[in-house]
Amino acid sequence: MTVTKSGYAAIIGRPNVGKSTLMNAILGEKVSITSPKPQTTRWQILGVKIVDDTQIIFVDTPGINREQKRAMNRYLNKIASSVLKDADVIVFMIDAVSWRGEDDLVLEKLKHTDKPVILAINKIDLVKDKGELLPLIERLQEKYEFKHIVPISALDDDNLAALESAIVKFMPPGPMLFPEDQITDKSERFQVAEIIREKLIQNTEEELPYAVSVEIEEYKQTEELTEISAVIWVERQGQKIIIIGKKGARLKKVGIQARRDIEKVTGNKVFLRLWVKIKENWTDDDRALRSLGYE
Repeated sequence: MTVTKSGYAAIIGRPNVGKSTLMNAILGEKVSITSPKPQTTRWQILGVKIVDDTQIIFVDTPGINREQKRAMNRYLNKIASSVLKDADVIVFMIDAVSWRGEDDLVLEKLKHTDKPVILAINKIDLVKDKGELLPLIERLQEKYEFKHIVPISALDDDNLAALESAIVKFMPPGPMLFPEDQITDKSERFQVAEIIREKLIQNTEEELPYAVSVEIEEYKQTEELTEISAVIWVERQGQKIIIIGKKGARLKKVGIQARRDIEKVTGNKVFLRLWVKIKENWTDDDRALRSLGYE
């Protein structure tokens, strides 16, 4: 396939506007984990797609938030903000049904970049009267000089082709930056750890998901079987008890759900071992963050 343009499109926004859902929908494959809880995404995750003669490298980012007290929050904001200087085009994603203070925080950051910005108004499936979008668009046009404003529903794959077309216009001339058959920059080990973390988020409540990290200790793969040993890190004994559950029931459930999804990634049978260990206050310790791969 001949590619004449290629570049990076960074997807930014506050937590929980659907950035990961959007990238997965555009790629037609699950690359980023998703959940209805904020701060699910902790990394810059690349997703690669060829549209006609253009290779777009989408960059999924953590949600930008006001909280700066804990080391983890500072890390997430730094990771999310760093794409502003490297991307060829920025997709600023908001929620059609609510504008919040953190949206203003993102907008302030955009005022310090000279990169073209496309506004993606997500979750239009929740707006019964689409005419209500017009005054919203008018208000947003007064806030910032967006190159395009595209209403979408990432969940329903609605109007994503229009968003892609808008992005293509800002891709610079150049050859493919990634092989034609590569869809993400993340390894299978990374994807496995994220799948386990996703199942933990889905099966726990309140603040616990944010005190959890997953580290792959062993990864052995043959043609017929993939053996994986993973450590689930938490901050306190009480959190460990919650994750394990009564007679190990919750940890077993997480393992079963994770194994099913991991088998889709590896393409063969998976034997998964999970341990829960404590690293006190790791989310507020820069050294501990680095030791767990948060660079």
